Amino acid sequence: ISALIHAATMVTAGIFMVARLSPLYNQSSIALSVIIVVGGINCLFLGILGIIQNDIKRVVAYSTLSQLGYMAVALGCGAYSVAIFHLVTHAFFKGLLFLAAGSVIVAMHHEQDMTKMGGLAKYLPITYITMLIGSLSLAGIPPFSGFFSKDMVIDAAVLAYKSGLPGSSFAVFTVYASVLVTAIYSFRLIFMTFHGTERFDSSHHKPHESPLSITLPLILMAVPSIILGWLAFKFFINNTLFVNSIFNGYDYVNDIQNKALDQISLTLEAFKSIPVYLGLSGILIAWFAHKNPNLIKKFVQIINPIFRLLQKNYFMDDLYIKLLAPFGRFLGNLFWNLGDIFIIDGIFVNGSAKLIKIYSVVCKRLQSGYINVYASFMIFGLIMLITFYTKLIFS
Repeated sequence: ISALIHAATMVTAGIFMVARLSPLYNQSSIALSVIIVVGGINCLFLGILGIIQNDIKRVVAYSTLSQLGYMAVALGCGAYSVAIFHLVTHAFFKGLLFLAAGSVIVAMHHEQDMTKMGGLAKYLPITYITMLIGSLSLAGIPPFSGFFSKDMVIDAAVLAYKSGLPGSSFAVFTVYASVLVTAIYSFRLIFMTFHGTERFDSSHHKPHESPLSITLPLILMAVPSIILGWLAFKFFINNTLFVNSIFNGYDYVNDIQNKALDQISLTLEAFKSIPVYLGLSGILIAWFAHKNPNLIKKFVQIINPIFRLLQKNYFMDDLYIKLLAPFGRFLGNLFWNLGDIFIIDGIFVNGSAKLIKIYSVVCKRLQSGYINVYASFMIFGLIMLITFYTKLIFS
């Protein structure tokens, strides 16, 4: 369920929708600026939250939110096919990471806390290798699939900045910084889970590799996590897959093609650019933190206010629970009592029923069944007619 919903379908539905509405969004630079800024915020600040998580699935989940930010940045740049490219590669390597996390949880007898793991590489060789592949792709290390799509997102952000799109300078900073952050939380997970000393009780049950029903999907997902970006690169660069479905906002294609005419050139050129070294630096930082836990504890104590802010998810949960949720309930109750109960039920539904009831009671009294009553009405009516015609004649 996590692999399906958090990697490929529901959470990426908004990305797909904006891409399909590309002709509409292209008409408004303000809309694109909003999207690129929101994407940049998600990309960096939700990725930072992944660094402090100890639940193995929470790390991957926050990673998904960060990668959605990458896609939104591409959308805000007008590079819609690039956003879909990253969506496609992300579906495979993130699905792989969720399934691999599930394999670890099975091996650990439903334990998800990474602080209670360690040294699992020798017990789970297939899970370890496939999760390493997924993490390398997520970190954007060439020549894995995530590198190609992430590199195109960064190029699109730089081109948007050169074109003067408002908010693009912020987006450029966030996508570069997120490369470092992504590598840190990805390999923090790898080192905490599969390397170092064993921090679990193996006296009763030793960890074991998952059965074929779990490892086979991991292997099948690992293959496109390696080669999909390599194979699909040209299709997304030339926008040949979408033709009349998605229209890119500006001509970023020529610039990328001039920089790298093929996948090999792009891979080689990557080692002359900053993002790859940011990713490798993030891996080294994660390794250093893994080897020096006491130093990290002291560092956390120094930045304790910031660390508490991160633990509280920037106090966004408190904002929703204590402010937005009560305000939403207040509005809901107001519209329910005023709109639903008073206007709809009270006036239109029950009011019309009461009106018909009053009318029927009056009509019922008129239909008494007595001849003398009907004769009286006939005589009264006849008098009214004579009076009316008499006035007409003498007028």
